[in-house]
Amino acid sequence: MLDVANIRKDFPIYNQGEKPFIYLDSASTSQKPQSVIDAVSNYYNSYAANIHRALYRIGEEATDAYENVRVEVKKFINVPDTHSIIFTSGTTESINLVAYAWGLKNLKKEDTVLITEMEHHSNIIPWQLINQKTGSTLDYIPLNKDGTLNIDSLSAELLSNTKLISISHQSNVFGTINPIKKILNIAKDIGAITLVDGAQSVPHSKVDITDLDCDFYVFSGHKMLGPTGVGVLVGRTDLLEEMDPFMGGGEMIKTVKLQGSTWNDVPWKFEAGTPKIAQVIGLGKAINYLENINLDNIHKHEQLLLEYALNILSKNKDITIYGNPPHRGAVIPFNVKNIHPHDLAKFLDTDGICIRAGHHCAQPVMDYLDVTSTARISMNIYNDKDDIDQLAKSIEKTIRIFN
Repeated sequence: MLDVANIRKDFPIYNQGEKPFIYLDSASTSQKPQSVIDAVSNYYNSYAANIHRALYRIGEEATDAYENVRVEVKKFINVPDTHSIIFTSGTTESINLVAYAWGLKNLKKEDTVLITEMEHHSNIIPWQLINQKTGSTLDYIPLNKDGTLNIDSLSAELLSNTKLISISHQSNVFGTINPIKKILNIAKDIGAITLVDGAQSVPHSKVDITDLDCDFYVFSGHKMLGPTGVGVLVGRTDLLEEMDPFMGGGEMIKTVKLQGSTWNDVPWKFEAGTPKIAQVIGLGKAINYLENINLDNIHKHEQLLLEYALNILSKNKDITIYGNPPHRGAVIPFNVKNIHPHDLAKFLDTDGICIRAGHHCAQPVMDYLDVTSTARISMNIYNDKDDIDQLAKSIEKTIRIFN
């Protein structure tokens, strides 16, 4: 396993006194290492300037720092030359950008958008809105009881009308690592466009866009040790060139006349206004941090923690664990008998333990499970087995209080 004690020294939140702090909610947002915090602070302290338009030194320094992160992203997930990298505010904006800039232009009444029953709301609602505007249909790959997808249920009739398939790489509820290559191959066979939501996968295992060969791939900075307010859309350049701008304003133009305007080249066509300069620079440092530890090492560490946590929690007869996918990230949804998840989370917080409680922005999954909400733990590089032991003890203490 990773040297967690040494890793925690890089995270200021772990070095704030004697009060216990166990953070098990990284699927919601991750903690930030000092190098990321320093990079954001250094931009504001040392070379705060707008980019792409300043001819003075600090403006050029900011532009270089910002654009260099595009190179970092390209190397980090092996983006092929056929694709371009666009900076957004997060996964949600990235999906909305594709939905509005591609979907509005290309979806017709007879077309179907195919997603899954396990999607985050950010990969459901944009398509519902686009369906209303275009008259197209939204359909779903159904769930199995173990938290996997029922790929075999897809009918030839459904697939014949499918114009776009948008799917999460890894579920934020079950941690299920979906058979992306199989689904992408189905999409290729029917000529459908593909979008993969990598918000939960990019921070935890090696992603290779060249190998996946999807049309669009999206993820967020704040789930991978980076700042909030920054995300990435990787898109096939020829598709992006055909798409209309998602937002209008400064920077995304070539010429502006009173009678009309022309657009900048991709990717800048989709980065209207002053960009998320500090956040993008911080994202670059987060990528550096993950690369220094190595994604393979991170994945192995988290898989060991997952196995340990599943073993510990399953021994408690009052705990119900939802889903049992054979390939999963370090995420476990569960409930404790006769204790509402919100109550559990508040009681665990008194012991300095942070977990998620709620519907996890996946209400259709909760409907499928026939619950209103669940507790959820999600692990990262700064967690160790002692965190799980302390969690189990605190749950047992809470059960005694309620009984």
